[in-house]
Amino acid sequence: MTPMPHTLLILNGKESGNLDVRNAVKNLREEGLTLHVRVTWEQGDAKRYVKEAAELGVDTVIAGGGDGTINEVANALMAVPAANRPSLGILPLGTANDFATSCNIPLPIENAMQLAVKGRAVDIDLAQVNGEHYFINMATGGFGTRITTETPDKLKAVLGGASYFIHGLMRMDAIKADSCEIRGPDFAWSGDALVIGIGNGRQAGGGQPLCPDALINDGLLQLRLLTAEELLPALLASVFSGEKNKNVVETSLPWLDITAPHDITFNLDGEPLSGKHFRIEVIPNAIQCRLPPNCDLLG
Repeated sequence: MTPMPHTLLILNGKESGNLDVRNAVKNLREEGLTLHVRVTWEQGDAKRYVKEAAELGVDTVIAGGGDGTINEVANALMAVPAANRPSLGILPLGTANDFATSCNIPLPIENAMQLAVKGRAVDIDLAQVNGEHYFINMATGGFGTRITTETPDKLKAVLGGASYFIHGLMRMDAIKADSCEIRGPDFAWSGDALVIGIGNGRQAGGGQPLCPDALINDGLLQLRLLTAEELLPALLASVFSGEKNKNVVETSLPWLDITAPHDITFNLDGEPLSGKHFRIEVIPNAIQCRLPPNCDLLG
């Protein structure tokens, strides 16, 4: 009889009282699975729990939360030597769940937990920023970043992913472009950008497909930026619908350098990072993630 794998669930503290999560954990344990549960309380907890998971020799670490929780767990996994690095499982419990949705991970908790434990582990890329930060889904800059970082928690709780779009409409008066220069292999652009999307995954901001052609196992990042040369409503309509527009610049490349004359902020799966220079490069086959057979982000 094949022994059941060992798994550790890192659960965002906001979800510690979620009865559906408790039932899903109970059901898996009744199947014979060894499932450890750890709840995050403050910054750094996920990194400590991933280190513990590696020491326990677990097969999978499940990130239970939103895109920020997944990001924190993925970053922590990169600190574990590849030889004993657990696979990543995903239990989507956030407001937007952009990465999980793009991967076709089921939102019902019982189904997602079963997949996170028993799904096929496949190699996926991560993106590294300035040699020390990682993102699994997307880095966004410009107006979109200000909206996702400023959207009130109460609005998120009531409206979910749509809250980002609605808050954006409320903040139209605060729109300003970021001046920057972007270079990569056979690519160079400089000017004023309203929105910058650098995608390993495809969507951000509660379901907006900023990088609709991105894949998580092709060794490339999709860059898509909106220049500040057109009225915003028409520009947003183009970028979110995927239509071609002369003011939407896009390419796919393994790395890129972004330089700005002033501090700009990028949102790395929900985690802000500010500076004047960003070196962003893809790390092919960085970690293994348990994904469904119909995952749209696999090439």
